[in-house]
Amino acid sequence: MRYIPRWLRRCLFNLFAWTVILVIALPLVWMIITSIKPQSELFLIPPAFFPEEVTFEHYRRLLTETPFLTYLRNSVILAGGTTVLVIVVATLGAHSLVRFNYPGRETLAGAVLFTYLLPSVVLVIPLYFLMAALGLVNSLLSLVIAYTTFALPYALWLLRSFMSAIPADLEAAAMVDGASRFRAFIDVILPQAAPGIISTALFTAILAWNEYLFALVLINSDASRPLTTGVMSMLVTSFNIEWSLLMAASVMMSVPLLVVFVFLQKYLTRGFGAGAVKG
Repeated sequence: MRYIPRWLRRCLFNLFAWTVILVIALPLVWMIITSIKPQSELFLIPPAFFPEEVTFEHYRRLLTETPFLTYLRNSVILAGGTTVLVIVVATLGAHSLVRFNYPGRETLAGAVLFTYLLPSVVLVIPLYFLMAALGLVNSLLSLVIAYTTFALPYALWLLRSFMSAIPADLEAAAMVDGASRFRAFIDVILPQAAPGIISTALFTAILAWNEYLFALVLINSDASRPLTTGVMSMLVTSFNIEWSLLMAASVMMSVPLLVVFVFLQKYLTRGFGAGAVKG
């Protein structure tokens, strides 16, 4: 086999990488372009990739003629509430698994990971009967509880890796200086684990934002529907699909995640890098 110059290998690698990026980004670009096309250009033959005329009429209709803002508010509440609850419980649980010795600790950690491996569809029916017994069906609280059941195990496992990378001597030194264990946890452990906590929070928020199955089963009221099920029930029917509004809604559903990801990207990289280091 002939020797391939380094510059040529680098060019081929860059070409391959950019090709993959363009293929992955193409659906997003098509979605954005379709959302600003006039209705008359959506089904042209032959189809045109770029619009002859740019319009934001679909966004205006989406915000003024549909309950999209209600669905958006519900999704923000669900993602925020689930993230806060999961992070608080997972942070305390991960610290317990790493710093305290008690019978069954490793068994508990393995059981936590096993619960994450269960398909979410297995939990739907039991959760529905539980929420019905508690009178929480068609409420945002039922979805927060449901989202927590499948987000918490993986969040706990991630934070356990982050916590184990923090030297125990730091916490011990703070306690020697007179700090209580809780104060040492707040002043020493949490700042060190901040990148991992932010990474886990972002992962949890994305799960809650995009979840569809639990919302479909537990929520039947328009007032409590999140974006995932609300947009589908509003724009997709057996007889018609509002493609223009659906693309506009898809863009607006994606923008919050993209903005959050851009601002927290450095923490995400640092967090997963720290989680890969074992102390």
